[in-house]
Amino acid sequence: MRIEENIMTASATSSSSKLPSAIAVRGGDDNPLADPLARRTYTELPHPYRTPFARDAARILHSRAFRRLAGKTQVFTRLSADSPSDHFRSRLTHTLEVTQIARTLSATLGLNVELAEALALVHDIGHPPFGHAGEKALDQALQAHGLSFDHNLHALRIVTWFEERYAAFRGLNLTLAVREGIVKHSRDYSPTDHPELADYFLTQFPPLEAQLIDLADEIAYLTADLDDGLDSGILTLEQVREGVPLFRRFHDGVLQQYPVAAPKLTVNETLKHILNLLVTDLMNEVRAHVAAHSITSLEDVRQAPSRLAALSPQVEADRAQAKHFLYTNFYNSPTMEEAHIHATKVVQELFTALIADPAQLPQDHQAQIPTQGLARTVADYIAGMTDSYIEQAWLRSGAH
Repeated sequence: MRIEENIMTASATSSSSKLPSAIAVRGGDDNPLADPLARRTYTELPHPYRTPFARDAARILHSRAFRRLAGKTQVFTRLSADSPSDHFRSRLTHTLEVTQIARTLSATLGLNVELAEALALVHDIGHPPFGHAGEKALDQALQAHGLSFDHNLHALRIVTWFEERYAAFRGLNLTLAVREGIVKHSRDYSPTDHPELADYFLTQFPPLEAQLIDLADEIAYLTADLDDGLDSGILTLEQVREGVPLFRRFHDGVLQQYPVAAPKLTVNETLKHILNLLVTDLMNEVRAHVAAHSITSLEDVRQAPSRLAALSPQVEADRAQAKHFLYTNFYNSPTMEEAHIHATKVVQELFTALIADPAQLPQDHQAQIPTQGLARTVADYIAGMTDSYIEQAWLRSGAH
C-alpha cells in the first residue's frame, strides 16, 4: 500500500464542514456589551480595522517576554560534547509551530482563528529558562518558602503586570478571552485553591479555541522532539522504529514508496504523515463530540460533561505510547540528565544567592518585594531570564 493510501485512510472521515458558528468566540469589536469576552481590564477605543483578538496577538508578538523565548530551552540546553545545532527547536520556534497547527485547526473547524493564534503565541510565555528542568527547579526552590511555580499563572502575571509598553496602564491589557485561555488551556484550576482567578469561569470549560491549544502543543512537540532527538544522535532510527509503533507503521510505507531516499528524508516524510494523522483525528473527534453532545453554543461548550477537544481512543493510545518513549529514551536519557543536573544547580544556587542578597536584584524588582514578598520576587526575576542570561547571572552572583 502506498503511503498516500495510509494517509487517506486516516483522513477519510475528515470533512470541510464547520462547527455551528455560535460555538466560536465572536470577538468582532471591543464593545464588552456586544461580546463580554472582548472585555479588557482598562477600556480602550475600538481599532478601526483590527479585531480585539488580532490586537492581542500583535501585543503578544511584540512583547519582550515573547522575544525572550528565542533564548529559552525547548528540549536542549547543552549537549555533553558539542553545542546544540542551530536547527534544534527553541521555545520560540516551538511556539510558532504550535501557532501554525492551531490556526489550521480553528480555521477548518470554523472557530475564531485570531483568538486561537493569540492563545498559541502566548501559551509558553511563562516558561523559565532551561525548559521543564528549570521549571521544576524553580518550583522546588519556592516550595521551601511555602510557594510554588506554575508557568500558566506566571504567564498571566507577565501579561497583566510585568510587560510595560503603554503609558495608560501596566501589562498588555489583553481581552478576557485570551487571559482565560492563558489560565485554562491546559488544565482546570480549583476555585477553592485559586480564589484570585475568580474572573476566569473556573467551574466551566474554556472555549474550544483554548481547548485546542493544549493538543496543538502536544502534537507539535511530539513530532518535533522525535525529529530533534534523531538529529542529535540521542535517538537512533532503529530505536524509534522499535519503540514507537505509530512511527514504524508510517515509516514502512515511506520506505516502500521511496526505497532509495536518504534516511533523513524518509524520517521527514514519516513525521509529516504522523502530524497529519494527529491533526486530522483531532478535527474529526471535535466534530464528533460536538454532535454527540448536541453542542450549538459557547455556553454548551462551557457546560459540557467534559472537554470536547480530544483525540480518538486509538490515536490517543498511539500518542501516549510515543510520549512515554520520548520520556524514557530522550528527555530522561543519560545524555540529557547532565543538562538537567546543571539546570537545577544554576537555578537553585542563583535563587539562594538572591534570597541572601536582594541588593543583586534590579531596582524594579526590588520595588516589588514589599507587595510580592522576597521569594516570589526572586522567582519572577529568574523566570524571565533566557538560558544564557541566567548562566551569566549565576556566575556574577558568586553562587557557583
